[in-house]
Amino acid sequence: MAEPMDDKPLRMQMCKAALQLDATGLNRGSTGNLSVRNGGHWLVTPSGVAAQELQPEAMVSMDFHGQPLGPGKPSSEWRFHRDILVLRPDVGAVVHTHSRFATAFSCLHRDIPAFHYMVAIAGGDTIRCAPYALFGSQELSDHALTALTDRRACLLGNHGLIAVGTDIQRAVAVAVEVESLCEQYWTALQLGAPTILSTEQMQAVHEKFKTYGQTNA
Repeated sequence: MAEPMDDKPLRMQMCKAALQLDATGLNRGSTGNLSVRNGGHWLVTPSGVAAQELQPEAMVSMDFHGQPLGPGKPSSEWRFHRDILVLRPDVGAVVHTHSRFATAFSCLHRDIPAFHYMVAIAGGDTIRCAPYALFGSQELSDHALTALTDRRACLLGNHGLIAVGTDIQRAVAVAVEVESLCEQYWTALQLGAPTILSTEQMQAVHEKFKTYGQTNA
């Protein structure tokens, strides 16, 4: 199958998102990676390229069998990007970061509980942490898929964070919010044991979110 010809806007959005994640400290150097759905194909950031050096043409186009459709070596994490996009038709983009606070909690294999109502932005009452597996492995992808069940974000044990969204902007927004929540949770733990919201309280938050924001936009 030929490489799509109308993907330049997506490639440019990926470059912009990578720079945003770097500027906000969620990624540093060549850590982390991004992907976006492009019809019957998908795009992923190349392996080992720093955000400041990324160019739109460097994004690697792939099919859903994991085969590159053009030049370039895809991110070593391409498997979980592919598998998430295949399993989750609601997802249009995947963001992976090694952000400071999310990664710290991932090294403890610690879920983020409902200490704050905004935990609901990840789609549930917790942000799960997946078990550790070697980067780039199918085992890591399988763990991530389980942790992302009914969720828009998860931690990867001893590794970092995955966030998903309908497009790259929304996926980045979830990643930014989850990192902020991890920082807030860490801060609260320095003071004592945070009060955890109940299932009923979080259900009310989920209902409220259904009409939150510019719903008609």
